[in-house]
Amino acid sequence: MERFIVSARKYRPNNFLSLIGQDSIATTLKNSIKRGQLAHAYLFCGPRGVGKTSTARIFAKTINCMNLSADLEPCGECESCKSFAEGRSYCIHELDAASNNSVDDIRSLTEKVRIPPQIGKYSVYIIDEVHMLSTAAFNAFLKTLEEPPAHAIFILATTEKHKILPTILSRCQTYDFNRISVKDIVANLASIAQKEGIEIDSQSLHIIAQKADGAMRDALTLFDQTVAFCGTRVAYEQVIRNLNVLDYEYYFNIVDSSLRGDFSKSLLLFDQILSKGFNALYFVGGLSSHLRNLAVCKDVSTMKLLEVAPSLEEKYMAQSKECSLKFLYEALSHTVKCESEYKASGNQRLLVEFMLMKLANISGASGTAALPPSGAEALSRPAAKPEKHENAVQAADERPSAGSAATSGGNTEKGGHQRRSGISLKEMLQSAEQATSSVESRQDSPAEDVEITQEALEAAWMKMAESQKAYPRLGLAIKSSKPGLEEDGITVLFHVSNLVQKEWIERNAMETLENFLRKELKNGKISIQIRIREVEQTGKKLYLPQEKAEYIFKNYPEANELRKELDLDIR
Repeated sequence: MERFIVSARKYRPNNFLSLIGQDSIATTLKNSIKRGQLAHAYLFCGPRGVGKTSTARIFAKTINCMNLSADLEPCGECESCKSFAEGRSYCIHELDAASNNSVDDIRSLTEKVRIPPQIGKYSVYIIDEVHMLSTAAFNAFLKTLEEPPAHAIFILATTEKHKILPTILSRCQTYDFNRISVKDIVANLASIAQKEGIEIDSQSLHIIAQKADGAMRDALTLFDQTVAFCGTRVAYEQVIRNLNVLDYEYYFNIVDSSLRGDFSKSLLLFDQILSKGFNALYFVGGLSSHLRNLAVCKDVSTMKLLEVAPSLEEKYMAQSKECSLKFLYEALSHTVKCESEYKASGNQRLLVEFMLMKLANISGASGTAALPPSGAEALSRPAAKPEKHENAVQAADERPSAGSAATSGGNTEKGGHQRRSGISLKEMLQSAEQATSSVESRQDSPAEDVEITQEALEAAWMKMAESQKAYPRLGLAIKSSKPGLEEDGITVLFHVSNLVQKEWIERNAMETLENFLRKELKNGKISIQIRIREVEQTGKKLYLPQEKAEYIFKNYPEANELRKELDLDIR
């Protein structure tokens, strides 16, 4: 029986051309080889399974190849390439820093660095998961990394760049590897399936690619798992069952029932999802992604962001046209909020069900009426006839009276019904608002402004101070100031202690105070002018803290009141 080799190893890239999704990095490394500008240390960082270690091996193989091709690809025929392919090359050394992270391991490595390569020009040292090295090991490695022998090149690979010491980062050329796109993963899996004689549809490949989350190694592992489950003929239903992926149809049906306002159907669908063993949080996350895809379909320019199988694109486009942007925005806000509150919730199922109820109660969910016509479409379209209810009020005014209607056999009851239904909600609100404002103006505004006397002003002033229950400090400030009346007879002077107090009253209480005085004194023209009280100078300099405190409490009633409330002593 032939020994099985997993796809992640069997189809591992062995040259820059077969490297997937990292074109810019491959181009940069090839140019550095072409110009002879090789650095002594490189740092490859990025997510798992995107080709960091594979790129390091390809780079090491290429710089030691004796017969490079015109496009700077290793020949695969020279002694260096053959020894590399057979795993017996003494020019390439790999160290797993996850299990060899001590100072002794690094010292052993630095001793090997001195030995020149037997075949080829360079000795390449690939240190995988370099962030796992201890701080002491990093420090022991610094000097060798900064000034290695001319034949030594270090390639450090890591998934957690932030854990590496800045002194190490400054000594390396850093290359950031990207997640591999769904499109590239699908293309590679389709090529492998063809080589292996496996029948698999595009929708199944997209499911595997999305499940891999940008990692080609994960995608190849899932591909092997799927083939082991399904055999050489892979069906979509088998893929989602094997990989425990929720079918797209559930999300389409949830959105359809939400658009109809049928939350009962949504709850039943959610119950089916739970009965199949799916996690509720996984469902909410998938629903958020589905709503995001619908939003992406709203504009042609963003359609390229839709990473689904071609057979699903039309379905997304169709449902997107039925949804308004308002619905998608509010629905996404509900699902995202549900995700953030899920772990802290005491009743997680109820939280998700309540979210589904909210989706079914979003007003203006349908997108067909909400989308305005384009400019050309609006110009070419004939003018719409006015609806009957828009002119119902005018028709009601022109309708004959009840008596004449009875004489002519008209239906008075029907006519009255038309009159009531013809008035729009907007008109009713405007009429009510006008009526309310007119009543308020009649109640609040006196028929004639009464002349203000000092005695009446002081009485109203004290009454106003007593009314400030919510702001006792403001009431105290009013009490401590004797109101003055300007020559115009309507401007009231309000003296306060400082600028801060003045600005606060002007910003927060001025309108309330003026309205109180206008009502009490029956004069709608009253205004308040705030001035800062001038404190008389005693002529005596204050040195002791007790003297300063007595001066403050004597001249600032608010401070004295605060002292009483807090029961403070002057010492």
